[in-house]
Amino acid sequence: MHIAALILSVLLALAMLQSGVMKFVRPAWIRQFAEAVHLTTSQLTALGSLQIAATVGLIGGIWFPPFAIAAAIGLVLYFGGAIVAHIRSGDRNMLGAMVFLAFSIVTSVVLVLDVLVA
Repeated sequence: MHIAALILSVLLALAMLQSGVMKFVRPAWIRQFAEAVHLTTSQLTALGSLQIAATVGLIGGIWFPPFAIAAAIGLVLYFGGAIVAHIRSGDRNMLGAMVFLAFSIVTSVVLVLDVLVA
């Protein structure tokens, strides 16, 4: 179980790092997604900061598992909110948020089970 928790944490951390950095770089496709759900530049920066903070928590959780658990649960809330934002704005392009939500849920469950089993 521990190996699975490590692998999932690192993969989710890498995905969040990439996504968070893109919110700072703001290529055209990110700006289009942001406009579709009515996000301002400052909101996009805040969301990118949250993803980078989650990256730090997931990596720090390798040595102190509660950090990884908190970060993964935070990402569940983050992507749940992202899906709500897509629905409220009428944007149907939410596949990425749904995949990351599922990935965050699985990672959260495995991390909690890893701590309970240890």
